[in-house]
Amino acid sequence: MSDEAELAHTSDRGLIRSGWLSSWLPTWCPTSMCQLEEAEEKILKRIKSPCTKEHMVISDGNKIWTLSFTETLSDKTPLVLLHGFGGGVGLWALNFEALCKDRPVYAFDILGFGRSSRPLFDGDARKAEEQFVQSIEEWRNALDLEHMILLGHNLGAFLASAYSLKYPSRVKSLILVEPWGFSDRSDNVDEERPIPIWIRAVGAMLSPFNPLAGLRLAGPFGLSLVQRLRPDFKKKFSSLFDDDTVTEYIYHCNAQTPSGETAFRNMTVSHGWPQRPMLHRIDKLHPDIPITVIYGARSCIDGSSGNNLPLLRPNSYVNSIAILGAGHYVFADQPEDFNQKVSEICDSVD
Repeated sequence: MSDEAELAHTSDRGLIRSGWLSSWLPTWCPTSMCQLEEAEEKILKRIKSPCTKEHMVISDGNKIWTLSFTETLSDKTPLVLLHGFGGGVGLWALNFEALCKDRPVYAFDILGFGRSSRPLFDGDARKAEEQFVQSIEEWRNALDLEHMILLGHNLGAFLASAYSLKYPSRVKSLILVEPWGFSDRSDNVDEERPIPIWIRAVGAMLSPFNPLAGLRLAGPFGLSLVQRLRPDFKKKFSSLFDDDTVTEYIYHCNAQTPSGETAFRNMTVSHGWPQRPMLHRIDKLHPDIPITVIYGARSCIDGSSGNNLPLLRPNSYVNSIAILGAGHYVFADQPEDFNQKVSEICDSVD
């Protein structure tokens, strides 16, 4: 690993471990894994469907935090949910009950995020991606799942695609929700779609530190920072909560020691664009794996991937769905429409 890669890889992790900061930051940041667990439990208590919660052990002593909705007696292909950057299993709260009615549903915190282990990732973009992909395969093997329908949001969509490229025999269908990491950066991208203030604020923190370093440096003001930058989350989940339950969950997910966040940082170039765009290799995906891309019609995220995929896979099934009234967090903005569309896609598999 080069000196530059090593520096990027350990940006604010190194700060946390060095000198007086090592004892100061834990006190400065009012968070812990216990607080994250409590915040998540407040969300999951609102889910009526029976659910098994457990850490699945994979290699190197790492653990993947997993929710399993398997009470429905069905031989249908399981649906597996992969959250996006900075997220966790709690953000699927508006989707679990509808999606698990007639098939098993699994959701897990991606390695390095949420309540899963937070290992040191390689500073090389390709190797970091391989670590993510291998952790998904080890998770699948631990649960003895023969086949899956993989649904990923944002970074989760990128990783679901990377996994499908390496392990095509395990994937019956691929659902990409507001996928990150597919396109190259275009010179006029900022002119094509207006960028909200909160995205510009996060973008300003991308260099030279980890994307969410500012959240940790804000210490006791971190939660109010999240509430100020993302007041929309309270509205998205207002059918379940009338307080800041979800915002608190997001804060505790991301105020922990960075791991998956650092890996993401090393997988990007300026302003969060991918080093290894998925559109450069998605044509190598097994032709029998159908792809459905779901976008929010009001999303500020570049939606060209859905248009380019059919050109790259002319002999394979590719469909693109825009959900009206939804932004980047489609599954929370318009959960009923999202759940219906996903259920229809799953039913077309078996």
